[in-house]
Amino acid sequence: MQHHRQFATFVLHNLFFGMDVLKVQEVIRYQEMTRVPVAPPMVEGLINLRGQIITAIDLRRRLELPERPADQLPLNLVVRTEDGAISLLVDEIGDVVEIESQSFERVPETVTGIARELILGVYKLETRLLLILDTERSANLPPSFKALSKPQ
Repeated sequence: MQHHRQFATFVLHNLFFGMDVLKVQEVIRYQEMTRVPVAPPMVEGLINLRGQIITAIDLRRRLELPERPADQLPLNLVVRTEDGAISLLVDEIGDVVEIESQSFERVPETVTGIARELILGVYKLETRLLLILDTERSANLPPSFKALSKPQ
């Protein structure tokens, strides 16, 4: 029996990523953000999503990729985590793809640094590789920032 998995896909710096579609709450266009002076570099700021304050994490910085060009606005991929909703800033949003589980491969040994910790594995598609991102780890904020961002 073949098992299929569905992934929401997105692009960062010409790399094709996916995450479990069930973790995605919604996709929204770029929102103005409020900067947080004591935030780690990966935190772009806070957005107001229909009255809910959500932390926005720049996935380029989180994965230690080059900065986004100044003339390119990111999109917000809002995901559900154990700590609540988090916005992951991405370059482009792709489609939801369904893939056979048996085509999954572990992260190659050549992948190093933070990417090795955040990428769960790879699926070989017809025209490119789909890198599967660990949603929880990617959206995980340092404990000191979590304490600052919780309402008193």
